[in-house]
Formats: sequence, C-alpha cells, structure tokens
Amino acid sequence: MSVERVHIAQFFDGQQMQSNKVFTIENTIIVDIDDNVQKYDKKLKGLVAPGFIDLQVNGGGGVLFNRTSTLSGIKKMLLAHAQYGTTAMLPTLITDTVEVMQQAADVIAQAIAKKVPGIIGMHFEGPHLSVAKKGAHSAEFIRPISDQEWQILSRQDLGKVIVTVAPENVLPNDISKMRGLGIQVCLGHTNATYNQAQQAVEAGATGFTHLYNAMSPFQGREPGVVGCALLNDETYCGLIVDGHHVDFASCRLALKAKPQGRVFLVTDAMPPVGTNQHEFAFFDRTVHLQDGKLTSTTGELAGSVLDMASAVRNCVQHVQVSLPEALKMASLYPAKYIDLPAGWGQLVIGSPANFVELNNQQQVISTWIGGAQLF
Repeated sequence: MSVERVHIAQFFDGQQMQSNKVFTIENTIIVDIDDNVQKYDKKLKGLVAPGFIDLQVNGGGGVLFNRTSTLSGIKKMLLAHAQYGTTAMLPTLITDTVEVMQQAADVIAQAIAKKVPGIIGMHFEGPHLSVAKKGAHSAEFIRPISDQEWQILSRQDLGKVIVTVAPENVLPNDISKMRGLGIQVCLGHTNATYNQAQQAVEAGATGFTHLYNAMSPFQGREPGVVGCALLNDETYCGLIVDGHHVDFASCRLALKAKPQGRVFLVTDAMPPVGTNQHEFAFFDRTVHLQDGKLTSTTGELAGSVLDMASAVRNCVQHVQVSLPEALKMASLYPAKYIDLPAGWGQLVIGSPANFVELNNQQQVISTWIGGAQLF
C-alpha cells in the first residue's frame, strides 16, 4: 500500500481556488487534504487542477485508433495527450467496418479489465451517420444499424460508452434502446431537421457531437440540429475550441445559450498530437497539417491537432471564459456528462488523484494519474 503526501501551493478543487494544502494519496485516491505543510514527500508549485477528461480522441502519438486497435496503441495515445493535461479519455472510433468495431471494442474491454490508466471507455462516432454531413468519414462504411452492431453496443465490459448517430437514420426506439444499455447517445454528422433532432432528444439522446460541425445549421425558418442543441437545456454539447472548427464568437453564443455546465471541451484529436508529424494516411486519403489545421486530400477538415490545455487557453484568451470555468469545461462537465462517480473532475477527499500542474500561461508542467506522474 503506497501512501504519499504532496504539498500543493495552489489548486482549483473543481469549484474554487485554494492554496497551501497537502494531499494524502493512498492507492490512487486522495484520502485527505490538510494544512500540515511541514510534512510532505513532494511539492508542486504551479496551479494544480483536476485532470482533463477528453471524450473524443481519434488519435495521438502517431496512432490512429481505427488503424492501431491495440493496447500499446491506446497507451501511446494516452501518453501523447498526457503531455497536455489529459488524465482520462474515450478513444474514439471513426466510421468503419463491423470487424474494426469489434476489434476496437475488444481492446477497450481489455484495457478496462487491466485498469490501464486513463482509459475509461469508448466513443463510437458512427457508422450510423448521414452521408450528406459525413465530413471526413467514409461514405462506404455508413450504414443502418444491424444485429452485429447491437451485439457490440450491448457489451457491458467497455466502461463509459458514447455513440454518435444521425437521427434521420436511426429510429427513436433504437435511441431509447441504447440509453437502456447505459450508452450516452449524441447527435452528430447529421442533416436532420429540427423536428427529427427533437424527436431523438425526446427518445433519450443526451448530447451533441462537436457542436456546429457536420450538422444542419440554425436558420430562421428551420432551426436545424444546431437550434435543437442550443434550445434543449438538459442536453450537453462537446465543443472544439481550436479557432478552425468553430469561430470564437459562435463558441461564446453556445455558452450564452446553454445553461452553465452543459458545454464541455473535446479535442477530436488525430495522430499528429504529441509528434512532429505533418501528414498521415487516413483510409483512402492523406491528411495534411498546415497552420494548425488538418485537411484531407478530398478537401474537408479531418479532426484536429488540438490538445486540452490549448482548448482551456483558447477559452480564456478568445472566448471570454474565466480560468475556473474553462477548467470545469475540461474536467468536471465531461465527468458529469458520462456519469463518472462523485469526485471525478474535482480535487476533494475521495477523488482519484488525477491532476495537472499548470504555469501562469496554462501550459502543462506535469500530469498525474492515480498519484503517479505520467509527464
């Protein structure tokens, strides 16, 4: 049994700033927070915040989850993102064959069973999407839901699961069935009408994947999926705050329209994060990185090279969000969305010892999962 005392000069506990405390960490959990700063094993001088939780991670560290569905592959992804404060993630599978879905699910189940640090579940982004709003997804793999997919989605060994669907191609009864399996259903890559999206919400859809991107836009006579996302107070929205996917003014509008706590940060990250890569193979195409933007040879945006620390900085610098609120958008709110246990996204007694140490520019000094320093 390992017990360690860490002196924290200043920290954000998930609700407020605090200073000069000692965390006692035992078996990966914060079991006490006290004022006895004379007795400690380590001292962190930067701002310590709850570790970031990224619910949409396609790749990192040179790895694309679709193409490297292995334990070593997802560990590489996690280590790449840990450099930028991520302590928990959902590896995200882009639309692909049912065989690839099966293999990816097997790997996630293995990671969950072995308690691989930072891997808490899986996000299936497709394949039940709209061809009209496919973005970088491959049209050839977009299909109706079948018994084979239901067998995968019915598994109870995958941790926390998100499925992104287009409601015009998935029946409300199917959305209700997914919710009954404990899955969070997001609407995305969809050209649905407002009414179709609203029916999906009433059937149990709880969120919207990368708000504004690859969804029918808000218009005066047809509110579209964006209108549905902004109007339903109980639903959550993932937001890519990189300045390429969404204009910063549109980010501000979403935060103004949604109740506090219903918008969380995602990266939609691709293999180049944490590497010097400037291009990578993507199905039958190549994706190129230029000026911070990933573009496929067929012309569309293909994910991002955003990391969570940069998303937090962008919120503070460009979206008029306070630092405490930006930190909540990166940790507490995604934790609440996927129903993680109490204490996740916070630094309180009983929380997992997952935290990030930041400097004054919100750049990462160190990252810790379960009290162990990963970066």
